[in-house]
Amino acid sequence: MNYFDKDLASLHDDLVNKKMSVRELTQETFANVKATDPKIGAFLTLNEDAALKQADAIDAEGVAADDPLAGIAIGVKDNIVTKGLKTTASSKILANFTPVYDATVVEKLTAAKTITIGKTNMDEFAMGGSTETSAFQTTKNAWDQTKVPGGSSGGSAAAVASGQVPVAFGSDTGGSIRQPSSFNGIVGMKPTYGRVSRWGLIAFGSSLDQIGPMTRTVKDNATVLSAIAGHDKHDLTSSDKAVPDFAAGLNEGTSVKGMRIGLPKEFLAEGVDDDVRNAILAAADTYRQLGATVDEVSLPHNKYGVAAYYIIASSEASSNLQRFDGIRYGYRAQDVKNLEDVYVKSRSEGFGDEVKRRIMLGTFSLSAGFYDAYFLKAAKVRTVIMNDFKAVLKDHDFIMGPVAPTPAFGLGDELMDPITMYMNDVLTIPVNLAGLPGLAVPAGFSNNLPVGMQLIGRPFDEGTLYKAGYAFEQNTDFHSQLPKLGGQN
Repeated sequence: MNYFDKDLASLHDDLVNKKMSVRELTQETFANVKATDPKIGAFLTLNEDAALKQADAIDAEGVAADDPLAGIAIGVKDNIVTKGLKTTASSKILANFTPVYDATVVEKLTAAKTITIGKTNMDEFAMGGSTETSAFQTTKNAWDQTKVPGGSSGGSAAAVASGQVPVAFGSDTGGSIRQPSSFNGIVGMKPTYGRVSRWGLIAFGSSLDQIGPMTRTVKDNATVLSAIAGHDKHDLTSSDKAVPDFAAGLNEGTSVKGMRIGLPKEFLAEGVDDDVRNAILAAADTYRQLGATVDEVSLPHNKYGVAAYYIIASSEASSNLQRFDGIRYGYRAQDVKNLEDVYVKSRSEGFGDEVKRRIMLGTFSLSAGFYDAYFLKAAKVRTVIMNDFKAVLKDHDFIMGPVAPTPAFGLGDELMDPITMYMNDVLTIPVNLAGLPGLAVPAGFSNNLPVGMQLIGRPFDEGTLYKAGYAFEQNTDFHSQLPKLGGQN
């Protein structure tokens, strides 16, 4: 039994028609993970005993035709808390932390009868763009194990791309779902801010973070988003807007005919790899052939996004990470003489270099005498960036462009150069600053490495992005090309 090339609908049909049991599918999943993960390093913690018990319970009930996710194996990023299952945010400071409650997203997935296979590796506290800042292991790209998988949700992306699980979840603060999805040739959705509850997500930047799904196909992604979206009384930033069945309208008749698409000239400017630029221009031609209009537009303040983001996100991180103090839970330093020692030594020993760097930057930006010059100015730039998007999306159904300026880079190539690493997010960060939805879909290859296209929509209009992504997917074959790993293809 090999489900590596099956979509969720096919797996669901097999379970409904009893071509296989949920237990068999779950056992096959764990066997697959154990065979491939030594090469990839996607998972930090596996959940085998609990998963098999859950599978047996679902088999006893039977998989109903109207439960599209029942029995489906998922991976969960290790900054999304899971009751009774270790959650570390890939940090030494939380190395032995076992939560006592589930994140709202996990509760919704449990209600949908999914099977949590385990927790996926990530950059520490989601701070990084390559999954190399993890305190525990280095995850590799599913297509080339000498390349990074992207970050911070690199473990989730590699797990889906390598066929370990058909669905995984990430969090996106400045591109951390879309960029690793692009680097691994899969589909990743960063929903509108507020579309999905953040309750139970270990916070990095509270005004930027969003949880989203990562899958092999657009329709699978749409199916999963409908299951996890919606208002949550625990999260006052979550929206009470109705959640549509995003997958319902995706079929052979899905069309982009008559749509107007904006292609910002800044997204194809100097610094964007030639193969990436050519892939996006070819995608624009595909949309024109499908009856859409593609206009050159401008987002003139996009270039200030990275600077504004790292001030805002680091400031929020500085506040959010104060709770990790060696007192209530998590790592506590030994050989301490007083309370101040507990705080200083526990945080010094428990946090990695990148996390410390951002805490220091954020604390400085919020300090007396510098708040107006840095944080307040960054907040004003954020508003200007929002207005740029608003102006373009007033006359266009969505915006298209690359996810990242380059394909996946080599392991270790940029780890010691934080400025270069930060600039990899130049095309994704503005979407988070504006709170908009962004969808990454496979759009080409460069030297056998995937290239992703980003579709950016109006607030709470994920449906249009799914339609546009699905139409593109049906008229190209990039999503169907799989990495050669572990004899799966």
